[in-house]
Amino acid sequence: MSVQAELELPARQRLRNVAIVGATGAVGAELIGCLERRDFPVARLKLLASARSAGRTLMFKGQPLVVETLAADSFDGVDIALFSAGAAISRQFAPIAAAAGCVVVDNSSAFRMDPATPLVVPEVNGGLLDGRPMIVANPNCVAAIAVMALAPLHAHNPIVRVIGATYQSASGAGAAAMEELELSTAAYLAGEAFEPKVLPHPYAFNVFSHNTAIDPATGYNSEETKVMDEIRKLLAAPDMRVSFTCVRVPVLRAHSMALTVEFARPMLATAATCWLAQAPGVRLVNDSENNHFPMPSEASGEDDVLVGRLRADASDPTGRSLTLFLAGDQLLKGAALNAVQIAEQYAV
Repeated sequence: MSVQAELELPARQRLRNVAIVGATGAVGAELIGCLERRDFPVARLKLLASARSAGRTLMFKGQPLVVETLAADSFDGVDIALFSAGAAISRQFAPIAAAAGCVVVDNSSAFRMDPATPLVVPEVNGGLLDGRPMIVANPNCVAAIAVMALAPLHAHNPIVRVIGATYQSASGAGAAAMEELELSTAAYLAGEAFEPKVLPHPYAFNVFSHNTAIDPATGYNSEETKVMDEIRKLLAAPDMRVSFTCVRVPVLRAHSMALTVEFARPMLATAATCWLAQAPGVRLVNDSENNHFPMPSEASGEDDVLVGRLRADASDPTGRSLTLFLAGDQLLKGAALNAVQIAEQYAV
C-alpha cells in the first residue's frame, strides 16, 4: 500500500509497524493471537526474542514470520512494541525503544510502580493514555482482572477496603509451568513419581502459596504486594486498605479470586449487580438457582472477566460490605489482551 493510500484510510485503519518482545513465550503467543483476532492495523510485525529462540518460525495471519534476536537496533522503524520478556529485559530495552520513537507497552513489573509511568487498564483509567506516554505499564494479572470488577463499583460508592484470596492458574508462571501441571497430573494418575522442576511443590491435585519470595517484615509474598500496590494505583486510591492471599491451584489457565469489599456507604448486592452488568469487559455469571457462578474453565479463552456470587458480607453489620467471586483469563485480560487494548489507543 502506498503512503498516499494509507493516509486516505480512516484513522482507525492506519497501519503500524509492531514488535513483540518475548514472542516465543506464553504471553507472546497470545499477543500474536490478539493482534490477529482483533484485526489490529499491522503494517509489519517483528518478532523478537533471545538468541536461543531466534530462527524459530511463528504464524501471523497465515504467514510465517522468523523470530529475530533482540538487539539495541531492533526498534528502528517500529511504532509500537509489546514487551513480555521479564523485568530485566524491559529495563534494558524499553528506554532504547522509546528513544527510537517507539511506544512501549510493557507487561513486566519493571515500570508499574514508577510514578512517571502510567499503569493502565483501558476500561478503568484509559484516559491516562491521552497524553501519549512513550512507556505504558501493563498491570499484574491479578490486579488487572480484579479492577475490572472493582472499578465500576468504586465509581458509584468509594471502596475503602478489599480483602482478596486468589486461585491462580499455571499460566501465570508461563508455558513451562503449564506443561509441568499436565505432566505431573499424568504421572499422578499413573501412580508414577514426578519431580517438579518449574515450581517448588507438587502441582497435581495440590494447592500452595504463590511461589514468590516472602518479605520477612510483612509476611506477604511479592505477588501479594504487587497486587495490593497496583490496585491502589489503578484506582487512584493510595489510602485504600487492601490485603491479598495469593495461592496456586492446579488449573491450566484463568485466575479466579474471592473478594470482600467494604464501601464508604451502605451497599446493596442488587445495585452492585446492575452496575457490573453495564460495565465494559465484564460478564455476569450469577445464576443462584443453578449454582452457576464464575469458573476458570468458562473464563479460559474469553476476553471478558466473569463476575458473580454477589452477596452481603455477613460479618459486617453496617451493610457496607459485599463479597463476590470472579474469574478471568490470565493470558488475555491479565496480560496480552490488555496490552493490545492499550496499543489500540495509539492506532487512532
